[in-house]
Amino acid sequence: MKNQINLRTLKDQASRVLRGVREEGREYVITYHGKPVAVLRPFTRADTALLRPSQIERELNNLLELGEEIAAGWTSRRTAVELVDEQRR
Repeated sequence: MKNQINLRTLKDQASRVLRGVREEGREYVITYHGKPVAVLRPFTRADTALLRPSQIERELNNLLELGEEIAAGWTSRRTAVELVDEQRR
């Protein structure tokens, strides 16, 4: 059974609890008014694999937004591709 810890204890002893998770691999069920609401456990390689696609998607969205911002302010009659091509010659 995982260790249970209520929210007040977690707040009061956060450093100790996180040290246990980090150094000893402990897992905790966080309770609120006696009911389980979350699990605190070590971050695993599987977690990293799940996180990476969301980071990539976020960065791609940022690039798309930047492209739209550049396009909205573009004043030249020639495209960026044409201008870069001219610079390469």
